[in-house]
Amino acid sequence: MAIAALLLRKRRVLPGFGLALGFTLLYFGLVVLIPLAALVVRSAQVPGAEFLRTVTAPRALAAFRLSFGAAFAAAAINVVFGAIVAWVLVRYRFPLKRLVDALVDLPFALPTAVAGIALTSLYAPTGWLGRPLAALGVPVAYTPLGVVVALTFVGLPFVVRTVQPVLEDLDAELEEAAASLGARRWQTIRRVLLPEVLPALATGFALALARALGEYGSVIFIAGNMPLRTEIVPLLIVIKLEQFDVDGAAALAVVMLAASFLLLLTINLLQRWSRRRRPAFGD
Repeated sequence: MAIAALLLRKRRVLPGFGLALGFTLLYFGLVVLIPLAALVVRSAQVPGAEFLRTVTAPRALAAFRLSFGAAFAAAAINVVFGAIVAWVLVRYRFPLKRLVDALVDLPFALPTAVAGIALTSLYAPTGWLGRPLAALGVPVAYTPLGVVVALTFVGLPFVVRTVQPVLEDLDAELEEAAASLGARRWQTIRRVLLPEVLPALATGFALALARALGEYGSVIFIAGNMPLRTEIVPLLIVIKLEQFDVDGAAALAVVMLAASFLLLLTINLLQRWSRRRRPAFGD
């Protein structure tokens, strides 16, 4: 018993492990688990028929379609252009490169309401970009397209910062070797680069999707918030709370919670997949 206790004690890297673990679990429970459990318990008190009626109402279904559809579209756009931005930042040297690299993180630091006001001013029918786009018959502000634009803005850093470290670890000599063997540029991308970057791209897509599903501040200004057309689920939850419909807000919120949990599980699986693949590249 003494030997076992000694071995267990040696395995502890930090002193006071039990106290630190207890504090961690307490803090995590107070900040995360208890509020989420309260939401689940509150939604469980809603009768099944009322719960189903709330989440399948035409207004709710329209909000779900817009929130999930726009989030998916924005994440897909960010996968393409985020990968290009990450590639340029890693493989090329150009003036003001550090400034551009810092600007990628701007959506992280910028208040979402400020981003929403800026995007609305830019893409409004009288804005710098909105006026010529409206003349071409492509209105952006106060349309579902405006929601996609706002979600693309807030989700870009997740893809760039996920893909960038993977590209930095890739050896450029592999591309040169492929070219010396007669591989075309597309063949090099498809057979050399893409297999290594794919896990990071998938993780960045899931992170951008999760971020877009919960976005509120930058969307409500540019969306116009028209029921059945440009109303997102977070806004509908707030509206129900303002109408003192707590049961309806809880029902919608628990659906979004379930979607967020599935995305979180997917992100963790993708990260495990990425960690398993990356060591093989260095062999």
